[in-house]
Amino acid sequence: MLGRPLAGGVFGENLTTSGLDVTGALIGERWRVGERCVLQVTSPRIPCRTFAGWLDDQGWVRRFTLRGASGAYLRVVAPGAVRAGDPIAVVRRPEHDVTIGLMFRALTIEKALLPRLLAAGDDLPAVTRDFVLRRSA
Repeated sequence: MLGRPLAGGVFGENLTTSGLDVTGALIGERWRVGERCVLQVTSPRIPCRTFAGWLDDQGWVRRFTLRGASGAYLRVVAPGAVRAGDPIAVVRRPEHDVTIGLMFRALTIEKALLPRLLAAGDDLPAVTRDFVLRRSA
């Protein structure tokens, strides 16, 4: 996307995955990483100008947003050691259809999708639910 290699951690990430569809992950989905660590998918990462500055690429925020592969914020449900190469297994998939990708589009470029986020019920972070309800009023 940038046409150059990037060092690990350049996006501020704490966990890098391979072979996992983060954009398709459901809000509230839980992942076991290694033997004990359990993480919960909470919300997409929203690009900002700070990263554009770090990358020395002023068009980056727009390209990142249009691509829609935002990555996700994860909440620690059960702490545990995590090592490179540890397997990641989905241990809970909610019954709603609100994915990281849908939430990202709703919060950035497709505001008409905001009401759909409420389908996540209790899995939707309170701050997001409040934002959607205020925008819908």
